[in-house]
Amino acid sequence: MKKTRTGGYARLTVICTHNSRRSHMGQLWLRAAATYYGVGGVAVFSGGTEATAFNPRAVAALKRAGFKLHRAGGGENPRYEASYGKTFPSVIMFSKRFDHSDNPKEGFAAVMVCSDADATCPVAPGAEGRFSVPFEDPKNFDGTPYEQSAYDERCRQIAREMLFAVRHAKQWILEDLEKSNALHPKN
Repeated sequence: MKKTRTGGYARLTVICTHNSRRSHMGQLWLRAAATYYGVGGVAVFSGGTEATAFNPRAVAALKRAGFKLHRAGGGENPRYEASYGKTFPSVIMFSKRFDHSDNPKEGFAAVMVCSDADATCPVAPGAEGRFSVPFEDPKNFDGTPYEQSAYDERCRQIAREMLFAVRHAKQWILEDLEKSNALHPKN
């Protein structure tokens, strides 16, 4: 978020092993948090250490959380258009590797949201920073009576963490600006 203070873009790539559940949730919630807190200059991406497909259970959990998602393409790895309210620009989402051409190649922060990606992807080439924020995989509950509640809880947990992070990042940005203005007052 320091880059937004200096007029640049903060580019964040949320990474999980398959880019199918937690990384997509993290991407949307980070975007929503930046919009909600009025933090401009934030671009959020997602990727995996491998590509599979945006899991329909994760799509359903995000819809229940209020995001608008509709399938914008078919095939084994369909694309979804996601939006949230009038001020939230829509984004096309699909499973891809973190080094896919749609994602930044340098000058980004890698946000690792699963322990497997954290362990198997110890270096995200081109990342200026790397942050490990692991979440339990809701797929552990696939096919059980707890499936929907597990996905909804993971979605809410990721939302809370991303909202918390952006709120505090904005606070730090404002405090840095106040310090800078105190040191360099305008006449």
